[in-house]
Amino acid sequence: MPRLFTGLEIPPEIAQRLTLFRGGLRGARWIEPSDYHVTLRFLGEVDGGLAADLDAGLAEARARAPFTVTLDGLASFGGDRPRAVYASVVLTPDLADIQEEHERIARRAGAEPECRRFTPHVTLARLNREADAGAVARYLGEAGVFPPLTFTATRVALYSARTSRGGGPYRVEAAYPLWLDDASGLDDEPDED
Repeated sequence: MPRLFTGLEIPPEIAQRLTLFRGGLRGARWIEPSDYHVTLRFLGEVDGGLAADLDAGLAEARARAPFTVTLDGLASFGGDRPRAVYASVVLTPDLADIQEEHERIARRAGAEPECRRFTPHVTLARLNREADAGAVARYLGEAGVFPPLTFTATRVALYSARTSRGGGPYRVEAAYPLWLDDASGLDDEPDED
């Protein structure tokens, strides 16, 4: 059974900038830059039928324009027991809307509802016990200024992950372009009669 999730790809130039934050934290297993992404909907291990229904739903998703994604800082998940360091992503109306649509598509395909609140992010490192809360706080404090990184999301991807601790490597199984159909009239200027 494949392990699947949907997400936004991180352009190579943004991934390269994120690599500047690698290192300096004991107990961190740094994610390969080619595996950086923003998860929209994690599904886990699914059977072939759900995977096919998910793919069909994503292929038929409503047309939408490409949108801007901004990464704006470093943080960690786990509080007193940190488990990951990530680059935070600004939750815009466009990003929230596409994530909500992926949740609906996943449920229609037969997935259980997602119980966790959507916190958009790019995981930079998974942490083991050697990375205690104090070490993570020092790392975040010493990381320096995080200049906002912005890119345009032009498609979403259906990813698969090999079964492993911490995921990765990830493979794009299918991609779905973001676009607006010119025939829909959504991009047309109003007529001036």
